[in-house]
Amino acid sequence: MIVVGLVLAALAALIHVYIFVLESLRWTSPRSRALFGTTPQEAEATRAMAYNQGFYNLFLAVAVIVGIIALAAGSTAVGATLVFTGAGSMVLAGLVLLTSDRSKTSAALKQLVPPLLGILALAVGLAL
Repeated sequence: MIVVGLVLAALAALIHVYIFVLESLRWTSPRSRALFGTTPQEAEATRAMAYNQGFYNLFLAVAVIVGIIALAAGSTAVGATLVFTGAGSMVLAGLVLLTSDRSKTSAALKQLVPPLLGILALAVGLAL
């Protein structure tokens, strides 16, 4: 179960790296605007905010990835703490999105389900 949890956590990290790219590097591109439902004017007006928000997503992904590496290297306590913290923050951010804008339910579920499943699987695996 530990491996399943780490694979799901890694998937969540990759999703958050992709979100970083969309928000921080490609916010005003047609694809990002279509995904986030913004006009060219809205994207330009919110560019600095999206740039900052994208980095938050990247930092969560980095925490999870470093945690996976630490676990693989045998530092179970450090690795699990980083994975639980990073993935838990992803879940909470997804819940904030879900409760703040119901039109973003699909995006929120994509953001929160993989890390939630990863947390659950890792917790079960560590408890066995």
